[in-house]
Amino acid sequence: MPVDALLFDKDGTLFDFAQTWNTWAAEVLNTLSRGDHAAKVGMARVISYDLDRSAFNADSLVIAGSNDEVAELLSPFVAHMDLPELTAFLAQSAATADLSPAVPLAAFLDDLLARGKVLGVMTNDSEISAKSQLERAGVLDRFAFVAGCDSGHGAKPDPDPLLAFCKAAGVAPERTAMVGDSLHDLIAGAAAGMRRIGVLTGMATAADLQDHADVVLPNIGHIPAWLDA
Repeated sequence: MPVDALLFDKDGTLFDFAQTWNTWAAEVLNTLSRGDHAAKVGMARVISYDLDRSAFNADSLVIAGSNDEVAELLSPFVAHMDLPELTAFLAQSAATADLSPAVPLAAFLDDLLARGKVLGVMTNDSEISAKSQLERAGVLDRFAFVAGCDSGHGAKPDPDPLLAFCKAAGVAPERTAMVGDSLHDLIAGAAAGMRRIGVLTGMATAADLQDHADVVLPNIGHIPAWLDA
């Protein structure tokens, strides 16, 4: 069945996860710990971030979890902020993170639009962060729908935010592809009745994704060739 629409995850899909978020996390941990080494170590432990490598481990909840979930993990170590303040801080900080697009995004998205595809983004990050990052990357206007975990549709792996995209864009789930780098993305896509495209610009391996995807690609830049095939 043809694919009329593509719904993209953001981190690890449109943007390379490690190149974008490893450095950001180091800065956030330094800021939140305020020089308290024990607090920094504790925060790194609960989000599975390796301080020696300055890199997330593959099992980190941050990879696919929501902004709210990350804030709840960090909150016991951040006495100077309550949970709503910490959640807002993480969202605002993420919105200004240095971005590393997985491919030149404008040209890639324009090609899909020229093929008549409807495009959307659904991320477990906050909506304000997603829109800020897409705007800074110069591609926000390419998307008919952008939602985060706080947009009122729920969060992946639930299918509801994916179905919200279909409703907003006027496309059928079975003619839509969910594109993502994590099992959360692909499980949500399956539950929504969508095609599933896995990409390897996150922390998951091909072996992790292959049983849950129709195809696993090195990055989103390979999607046009897959559509042609």
